[in-house]
Amino acid sequence: MTRKYFGTDGIRGQANSYPMTAEVALKVGMAAGIVFRRGSHRHRVVIGKDTRLSGYMIENAMVAGFTAVGMDVFLLGPVPTPGVAMLTKSLRADLGVMISASHNPFEDNGIKLFDPDGFKLGDDVEEQIETLIESDLAEYLSSSTDLGRAKRIESANARYVEFAKRTLPRGLKLDGLRVVVDCANGAAYKAAPEALWELGAEVISIGDEPNGLNINRDCGSTSLDAVARKVHEVRADIGIALDGDADRVIIIDEKGEAVDGDQLMAVVAKSWADDARLTGGGIVATVMSNLGLERYLESIGLSLERTPVGDRYVVECMRAKGYNVGGEQSGHIVLSDFTTTGDGLVSALQVLAVVAASGKPVSEVCQRFEPFPQLLRNVRYRSGSPLTAESVTAVISAAEKRLGKSGRLVIRPSGTEPVIRVMGEGEDSRLVGMVVGDIVEAIEAASVA
Repeated sequence: MTRKYFGTDGIRGQANSYPMTAEVALKVGMAAGIVFRRGSHRHRVVIGKDTRLSGYMIENAMVAGFTAVGMDVFLLGPVPTPGVAMLTKSLRADLGVMISASHNPFEDNGIKLFDPDGFKLGDDVEEQIETLIESDLAEYLSSSTDLGRAKRIESANARYVEFAKRTLPRGLKLDGLRVVVDCANGAAYKAAPEALWELGAEVISIGDEPNGLNINRDCGSTSLDAVARKVHEVRADIGIALDGDADRVIIIDEKGEAVDGDQLMAVVAKSWADDARLTGGGIVATVMSNLGLERYLESIGLSLERTPVGDRYVVECMRAKGYNVGGEQSGHIVLSDFTTTGDGLVSALQVLAVVAASGKPVSEVCQRFEPFPQLLRNVRYRSGSPLTAESVTAVISAAEKRLGKSGRLVIRPSGTEPVIRVMGEGEDSRLVGMVVGDIVEAIEAASVA
């Protein structure tokens, strides 16, 4: 089935433009409510959001949709995505909703849905919802006496803070650590600083003054200059950069250098393996994770299982094969002992636990391997599928042979635009540049022909 609404991470688009309109949000609420209206009990849904201006519009539209089909709504207000996933299960809700476009600018927004166990929906359920959105929903409306009610849950952030704190080993405190946390003017602007302070850290917060328009603007995990400057200015031990919905994290060490998701997964994997807590004999990451991570894990007797890009695919693999650590280079890290989705704060706390226990600076703790040179080129094309052209497949085959076991290629079409992403990495940066350039030229030639 060709998807009309759902992409790799829910529904997303420019706010107040199709499909991210109040009308579609209303229908999504109705359709999702119908699908999860199972059994004879009183049904409930939790709705959280980040700090975007358009969140008010989408939230109210979804409340109307859910209550119209008889579901009670618990409104959480601004809360991290992992908080929504956690509270969906904790409050025994039938469905969870996060209104956010993650690391995108404020002009965009999105809708992420979680099942009763706090996991993102599978393709089959999303297809059911899409089919209902396109149908006549009037026949599913509840009677006047069976309409749903809506109420606000004031304790959502406090519950999430307590949950996050409990993921640290008993008795471990962050006393003596000076921490800069960049909340991206997003969903964690209250929860993250509060949790770190209650754990004993000296906390300097930035990106904690959202106004509806400044989420992810020159701050957060996709714009690291601000947090790096602040770490240097206040001589902090560590910087923590979250994104707009706080499901991803990038760390800044005391020298101002960025530590990406690959390095963070390496830190957690080694620590948990040493404590006999790691399951599955390794971790799960996507095809975009650096080859250096794979080689590092091999050197300490652990494996790396790769999936397509997208944290939902990482989680599916973890659940199917029994892993408890997985994630993406971008900083989406899933620690299934605690969470069902990426959690930037919890991931940062696990790294801080290693730092606190070691007594070493973050730069020593978190730089576990030397990344292989990696080059990513995006090639825009007009129509058709250039990757099927014989001229392109021949160049790709030749490139793979040239790289051999010293490197690898990942070539994939974008799921949202007419772009082919060509990524190469290997021990020899010059060779990587040459083979990626050859492939890009072949794709460009084939897309014109």
